[in-house]
Amino acid sequence: MWLGLAVAVGLAVSTGCGQSPEDSEARLAVLEAEGKQMDQALDAVEDRLLGSQGRLAMWNELGRRHQEVSAIQCKVADAHMAAILKHEDKQNQKARMVKQRNSMASVDKAVLTSGKAPAQQRSN
Repeated sequence: MWLGLAVAVGLAVSTGCGQSPEDSEARLAVLEAEGKQMDQALDAVEDRLLGSQGRLAMWNELGRRHQEVSAIQCKVADAHMAAILKHEDKQNQKARMVKQRNSMASVDKAVLTSGKAPAQQRSN
């Protein structure tokens, strides 16, 4: 029985059920202040982490959009270049035709003008 009583008293004293030391309230206040500081520090870290995640998501979205715009621009540039080449071919064909007509016209003049003066018409 004495042994059970001694164990019960020992447990009560060891768990803090006995009289508290004088500085326990001061230590409790310091621990609470440290806890608040740790909460604030963790909140700041969380804010920075969320901000970084937001910036990362924004840059990923901008990269995706840039790829889409680049793909569209390449398609448009290809079509534009094809149209330019087609137009250039048309212009070259026109230039060849004009040159051919001019050379044919000069040949026609050369054939028509045999070096003889045309006969003058008599008037009655």
